[in-house]
Amino acid sequence: MKMPRFFATVDSFGPLLMRLGLAVVLFPHGAQKVLGWWGGHGFSGTMGYFTSTMHIPAILAFLAIATEFAAPIALFFGFFTRLAALAVSIHFVVAAILGGHIYNGFFMNWMGNQKGEGFEYHILIVALALGLLFLGGGKWALDRVIARMLTGSPRRGM
Repeated sequence: MKMPRFFATVDSFGPLLMRLGLAVVLFPHGAQKVLGWWGGHGFSGTMGYFTSTMHIPAILAFLAIATEFAAPIALFFGFFTRLAALAVSIHFVVAAILGGHIYNGFFMNWMGNQKGEGFEYHILIVALALGLLFLGGGKWALDRVIARMLTGSPRRGM
């Protein structure tokens, strides 16, 4: 893939809304894992749980934590949108499988009457992320600025 194409994006509000929605939903989860905000255990607590309890290799645990924290920030600003979207897609497919969500059925556990959470949330996250992977960050994405700089194109309606 050529570098300008990696940063290219459609001139639309659709991807902007997709990336902002993903960023707002995902950031608190990442902040729990890295900063300990909103009742989270912070980086060392999360690493300990992933490596000791879930037996995830340390490098993969680190990548999962880093994805949940850094990808929403990148998506918010439309910076490396396609890379962030790819990372989120992979992360949530793996989370649905390793986290056991695929064995708990489709639906989330709103009433607390099933074994655990289902995988419907994961489908939504992956679908939005894949949309961004194909479309780019849309309006007001920093990727648009980078693409223009790489191609030498004049500034047009950011």
